[in-house]
Amino acid sequence: MNAAPLRTELKRSVAPVAALAVLAGGVAYLYLLDGPWTQRSTAWTAQWTALALWTRSLLVVLWPVAVGLGALQGLRDHRSKTVELLASTPRPLLHRTAVLAGALALAVVTAFALIVLSGAVQVMGNATYVHPRWLPIVLVGALSLAAGAVLGLGVGRALPSPFTPPALAMAAFAFVVLLGDLLGQRRLVTDQGIPYTEPNRLSLLSPAVGEVRDVLTTLAPSVHLGQSAWLLGMAATGLALLMASTPRGRLLAGVPLLAGLLLALSVLPTDLRRMYVADGSAARLVCEGPVCVTQVQRRQLAGLAGPAGTALSLLDRKLGPDAPRAVQEDTASPTVGTPPPRRRATVLFRFDDPLFAGARGERLTRAVIAQSLVPDCSLLPPSWGGSVAIDDVIAQSVATRWVTGHPQPLPGALPPDAAERAESAWRALAALPPGEQRARVRAMREVTHSCQGEPLAALEGGTAR
Repeated sequence: MNAAPLRTELKRSVAPVAALAVLAGGVAYLYLLDGPWTQRSTAWTAQWTALALWTRSLLVVLWPVAVGLGALQGLRDHRSKTVELLASTPRPLLHRTAVLAGALALAVVTAFALIVLSGAVQVMGNATYVHPRWLPIVLVGALSLAAGAVLGLGVGRALPSPFTPPALAMAAFAFVVLLGDLLGQRRLVTDQGIPYTEPNRLSLLSPAVGEVRDVLTTLAPSVHLGQSAWLLGMAATGLALLMASTPRGRLLAGVPLLAGLLLALSVLPTDLRRMYVADGSAARLVCEGPVCVTQVQRRQLAGLAGPAGTALSLLDRKLGPDAPRAVQEDTASPTVGTPPPRRRATVLFRFDDPLFAGARGERLTRAVIAQSLVPDCSLLPPSWGGSVAIDDVIAQSVATRWVTGHPQPLPGALPPDAAERAESAWRALAALPPGEQRARVRAMREVTHSCQGEPLAALEGGTAR
């Protein structure tokens, strides 16, 4: 293909506007707005998988923009009244169509690539775990923008009305939102009566992905394959609509889209655990003595090892043989309705838990002690919006003070209304003989590690159930 027509289309078509809209929208969303994509270990600039998934989440806004601007470009020949003139030229129809579609697709893909590149530069300075499995996620996102723009071109050519671009953009936005919420979610209730939602197979037809909750999981290869088939069918339909000149041709143009949909539905997994799969390499443990973290968080190990080792020493002095002997980052996938895993000999934790988020030095030591004595028994993980009960936070605070001998607050200090209760519980515990204090703390640990009963009640010597 001669590059001159392509350069002309890039200059004179809506392609530069589309590239600027995609680039500006993505940069504004990620850099100017404060949201979960800027926080903790799942921030879009923290890890490669998080970068890929968060940039894909942008498509809930950027994809409708690409579709609408594609439709606007599709009106050009009709508005300039050159349809018959262009049809009479010796230049092949396929060539003209490919140049027009290629210019717009190249523009939006380049803009998306610049967004990813801006995040990748920052990830290179933050992440120690490098892997190629994030690339398919990004490539499918770029394909979705190109396919959406080409589909918009075709629909704009087939329905040359000034109402087509805004109507098509709104329809694309409604499509993405519905697949991300109503049609793409399965409503479930746990055995304990907690309602929650899980994405179903239809959600994978959306170019966007949901909120990133865990850096140890990624999209399965079958998801990339099914989404690619769907998007290629979409792009083929857009090209066919661009080339069609009869009602029958426009009707047949929908065949690739339908074929891509059927192929995608036959490939896409139906179970959540086969949509999002564990990244075994990312979850591989790296240890320094008794302290272990995942490969993804390897950079955190140096700052964790010292405070965690101090915590284990203090626990051993107070609890003796019952004290935990190791500290390990939890690699299990959070599940609604099931308490996080607990081990008596190992303190399991997550860097994004409220106790550990941002903790350093002595605060980190107290966080490890608190987690070992009163591990979280919440049936709704923090990444799903769950929180630790106030009584459990009070029990953590009092028991941690008993181990360290100092009244420093835990990370994420007690709410004002609970501080007085914590002080009262501490005075009652401190007034007991040392043997009784140890017995109370052991009883509290029994309760917390079984997730049966109330830790604070056990610590106060009352009924734990």
